[in-house]
Amino acid sequence: MDFSEINTRGIVLVGCGRMGGAMLKGWLKNGIAPEAVTVIDPHAAAEWANKGIRLNEEAPENPAVLVLAVKPQMMAQVLNDLSATDGTLILSVAAGVTLSTYERAFGGAAIVRAMPNTPAAIGQGITAIVGNEEAGKGSLDVAERLLSVVGQVVRLEDETQMDAVTAVSGSGPAYVFHLIECLTRAGEEQGLSSDLSLQLAKATVAGAGALAIVEDVPPAALREAVTSPNGTTAAGLAQLMDSETGLAPLIGRTVAAAADRSRELGQ
Repeated sequence: MDFSEINTRGIVLVGCGRMGGAMLKGWLKNGIAPEAVTVIDPHAAAEWANKGIRLNEEAPENPAVLVLAVKPQMMAQVLNDLSATDGTLILSVAAGVTLSTYERAFGGAAIVRAMPNTPAAIGQGITAIVGNEEAGKGSLDVAERLLSVVGQVVRLEDETQMDAVTAVSGSGPAYVFHLIECLTRAGEEQGLSSDLSLQLAKATVAGAGALAIVEDVPPAALREAVTSPNGTTAAGLAQLMDSETGLAPLIGRTVAAAADRSRELGQ
């Protein structure tokens, strides 16, 4: 299946909030015709009404793809209201909802579960995908192409890995945002104005992340390149890299707590 088949049979997007809207913008920019898209969301932004898409109209009987982009707590009701025919790929970006839940709702359909993160809203996300037994390479290829419009896509070997993905990349942006908060506060405590400290913190985190992606070296090598013996960075890292009170054990506990909660929600 490619975008030409999607343009012929149609694609249905259930939920057009921040994540659904980001995907929709990417699809329209990358070859999916507006008239092939049916959006089901009574709260969809008014901007979509003038884009040529089918907004809250009756969905086609046999769409190529059905994309579920609603909040997890809304999924049970949504699944009660939907059906899919043979040959429709089910693609979900709802956190915590398992493949088995979708299989009960859609029988023998090919189903791909995805875990994106919030930078997808600006095309800088990363999404992990995993499919059920019916979702072969072709289904995963389609899902990857649909999701690549909002960033990188990786494939998991097993659905059990999704809890770790949720804890690392799904929740990870919140950890980074808190790091920016902490750096800002620390700068203020050292005499910087709040505006200047925030500007320095945001640019530093964004720049370091971009450098880590561009440079084809381990992050440890980048860290070492910044660290002069007995210098200022070394003094700071002595606190961050303490084996008991430093960042590594703290991040370990943070990710473990998030992964444990993801497992609880998936039961």
